[in-house]
Amino acid sequence: MTGSLTFAFAFVDALGCGLVAGVFFAFSTFVMPALARLRPAQGIAAMQSINLLAVTPWFMSLLFGTALLCLASAVLALLDWRGAASAWMLAGSTLYLAGVILVTMMFNVPLNNILAAQAPESAEAAGVWTRYLAAWTRWNHLRTITPTGAAGCFILALQ
Repeated sequence: MTGSLTFAFAFVDALGCGLVAGVFFAFSTFVMPALARLRPAQGIAAMQSINLLAVTPWFMSLLFGTALLCLASAVLALLDWRGAASAWMLAGSTLYLAGVILVTMMFNVPLNNILAAQAPESAEAAGVWTRYLAAWTRWNHLRTITPTGAAGCFILALQ
């Protein structure tokens, strides 16, 4: 029973991590570069809108639902150690929880809050936007790499 449970968790974790990685990959590779090409006021207004619309039940369920599954997978791996499969599940869970959830809460969300407080046409907004683009995108690259690695770990746990 626990072997099939381990397989099911690893499979669903891999899917969740892959989907989250895809969202972040899109932002790193073309959304943020496209916003950077706009005038600062336009880029700020667009990102403010994106940040408001990102907080949807679909995306929040994916982001935090995957986190809950990863947490459960880590507990399952520790309670029912199955060698390499459990090690891969623990590694994947750790990558996702640290590289996605922790980074999001500690870095990307505070940056989003700073941007949300800006009036796009204000004098200081252009400087805030320049710093935001560099910092947010750098952290988002990490949020792209870690769930990709986590998905790989969960795939390896399936063997």
